[in-house]
Amino acid sequence: MSYTINTLITDSSFADTDTRTREALAEKGFGVLTEIDVQATMKNKLDKEMSGYRILGACNPQMAWEAIGLEPKVGAMLPCNVLIRETPQGIEVSAIDPVASMQAIDNAHLKEVAAQVRELLREAIGSI
Repeated sequence: MSYTINTLITDSSFADTDTRTREALAEKGFGVLTEIDVQATMKNKLDKEMSGYRILGACNPQMAWEAIGLEPKVGAMLPCNVLIRETPQGIEVSAIDPVASMQAIDNAHLKEVAAQVRELLREAIGSI
């Protein structure tokens, strides 16, 4: 089982793909709670150059509410990370597959919520 949901964007810049990704997530009820510019962090902390690499911490509040209600410690696995990175082929956008990330938790109802979140993320990533 793959642990990410992926798409490759070949007709857009990194910045435009970032914008399109945020818009697609918002259309499915996700907000971006956190953002890590890994490229800038590696430059600042290690003086190392790398291609564009950004992690967005996306959260659908309704789904998070349901998940936390079913499994209070699930917050340790939230939010859903979405990666935007430059590759030689284009800009790749990858979202965590919540079903894969929740496999360690023995809670059938939580797995149902994870499946709903997976579908929302698939739709968002597919629409970029």
